[in-house]
Amino acid sequence: MRLLFRLVAVLLLGNMPAFAWEYWGGDCGGQRFSELTQITPENVGTLLRAWEFRTGDLETRPPEVMKRTKFETTPLFVEDSLIFCTAFNEVIALDPGTGAQKWRYDPKISIAQRPANRYVCRGVAYWVDDRAPEGAACRSRIFTGTNDVRVVALDARTGKPCADFGTGGEIRIDAGMKLEWPGEFQITSAPVTGRGVVVVGSAIADNRRVDAPLGAVRAFDARTGAPRWSFDPLLHDGVAAGHSNVWAPMSVDEARGLVFLPTTSPSPDFWGGNRPGNDEHGNSVVALRIETGELAWAFQTVHHDVWDYDLPAQPTLARIDTGDGQRDVVIQPTKQGFVFVLDRDTGKPVWPVEERAVPQDGAEGEMLSPTQPFPTHVPPLLPQRITSDDAFGLVPGYERAACEKLLGQLRNEGLYTPPSTQGTVVYPMTGGGVNWGGAAFDPVNQILYANVSHAVHIVTLIPREQARGFNPPPGHDFGRQDGSPFAMSRAVAKSPLGTLCNKPPWGETVAVDLKAGKILWHATVGTSEDLAPLGIALRTGTPLVNGVAITAGGLVFTGAMDAYLRAFDAKSGRELWLGRLPVPGVANPMTYLWKGEQYVAIGAGGHSEAGTSIGDSVVAFRLPRAGEGASWWSRIIDRPGGRFAAKAVVAGVVLVVLVGLPWRWRRRRRTRSG
Repeated sequence: MRLLFRLVAVLLLGNMPAFAWEYWGGDCGGQRFSELTQITPENVGTLLRAWEFRTGDLETRPPEVMKRTKFETTPLFVEDSLIFCTAFNEVIALDPGTGAQKWRYDPKISIAQRPANRYVCRGVAYWVDDRAPEGAACRSRIFTGTNDVRVVALDARTGKPCADFGTGGEIRIDAGMKLEWPGEFQITSAPVTGRGVVVVGSAIADNRRVDAPLGAVRAFDARTGAPRWSFDPLLHDGVAAGHSNVWAPMSVDEARGLVFLPTTSPSPDFWGGNRPGNDEHGNSVVALRIETGELAWAFQTVHHDVWDYDLPAQPTLARIDTGDGQRDVVIQPTKQGFVFVLDRDTGKPVWPVEERAVPQDGAEGEMLSPTQPFPTHVPPLLPQRITSDDAFGLVPGYERAACEKLLGQLRNEGLYTPPSTQGTVVYPMTGGGVNWGGAAFDPVNQILYANVSHAVHIVTLIPREQARGFNPPPGHDFGRQDGSPFAMSRAVAKSPLGTLCNKPPWGETVAVDLKAGKILWHATVGTSEDLAPLGIALRTGTPLVNGVAITAGGLVFTGAMDAYLRAFDAKSGRELWLGRLPVPGVANPMTYLWKGEQYVAIGAGGHSEAGTSIGDSVVAFRLPRAGEGASWWSRIIDRPGGRFAAKAVVAGVVLVVLVGLPWRWRRRRRTRSG
């Protein structure tokens, strides 16, 4: 009906209205679904790059600082502009058709703060004050949180700070305790808004100390910036140890007046002897009254987490057919690959969730939960156990044998094997499964789409006396976990040549029929082209922390750790198109309609933690106009392996010339002398 209304508007008004992408997740419930149908499986293969915008960070920031960035932004399409944030919290508005800059705001964050989770800003929030008169300054606002823990309000049309919000347009958040260094506490995900309130979470340094900064979620009046409420996710029950926070994106049900929080594991991640019990409401979907902060309900997905299996993904709000009628639900994907489907009013599972026994005998002083919750209707999105028999290596014999030996010497009893001094296999790894990119939901066909990573983490507990002066090997994370008897070391399981020790694919998009509880397809996403030497493009898939965008036109768009934006057929999972990017687009794509043309855009800045090349671009694609089309050369080289093949051909020609010239020269000399 909405689409019909807009089409009628086109006939009456003579121009095509702009389909908005007003929230980080597409809508306030994070469905990442667009009604646009102009780009289809039949014509997506003709998409061309419309424009590329460079933020300038590569030229203006020191290289050592850029190595600590993650460009994970998703632009909003509001107020006839694309508006996004950079890794350094600059907010930029672009012309949707040309990519030209319209305005820019720089909060001037310090690059000396060393944020624990790197410099990152996943997005901004948009809010309209319906009490303000049309045309008034700051009637429409952009809210952004910063790496140095400020909340900033800007006029959405001009980018100027809203003087009536906080002090000069910003609020400085007090961590409530002394920080070890300024970057121990930051904001990385977009704020959310509803009923005149703006809500922000926080990101905290992992595994640094038991008494980490308080992870309170904070709410402010969207007009004045006055504090409204704060919520501590963890029920301490008289135990002061451990803090939980909300670093991931949140969702809002404006009609119900609820904000949904995906909470984290309490500090530290891998030893919980100082926090007996289940750590409610850590590792939980928590629903709060957005105007007061009052708890409506909470559902815990992991009891007493010691695996860093926090909830990284935005809760997806949807209306689904359960087989017993339509219900409003919260869909929560997890790092383990589970999909929990909860009633939106009560938090109770729509389909049964079973408490199943899990491995015990944790480290000294540990107090593990004997059971963990397992959804029964929707199957896991990826395997949840790996053995030495599953070891992999590109070099026959050598690599596989090394990985088989490595996996065979670790503690490995499947999902929820506790961390140990021996070293424990954590699979799926602590990065997922599903990560901050979240899931997308098609409300028409009732299908859920999500990106998942297949990789193995090795987590080792290091007794305190051995941890003093410990020098982690290359590629290993080290966490002191001060206040506990163990430090920790974490590394991705790799062969001596750097290949992941588990069999490909290492990244997939998965489609799930929620009503039937059935996985429809898996699609491998990404190649080794931009990660392997010489640009060799093996179809291995790449780890995927980012998410997808889906359209009523029947397409699924996603980036990967190689430098391509991809489109897949939503029905079959068949890869239909690739658009070359300057560097990998490890961000969530989005789509919008501008002056009658549908565009697809993605932030392309690489990913420093994954070791990719680093950039500072936003790139948009559209269908060709009359007379436009990709050149034959771009059709060849802008394919996985195309550049490698082109280089090989050029090298071959050069080799033939170099070998052939002396031969011809000698032949000529023989001819002359004869």
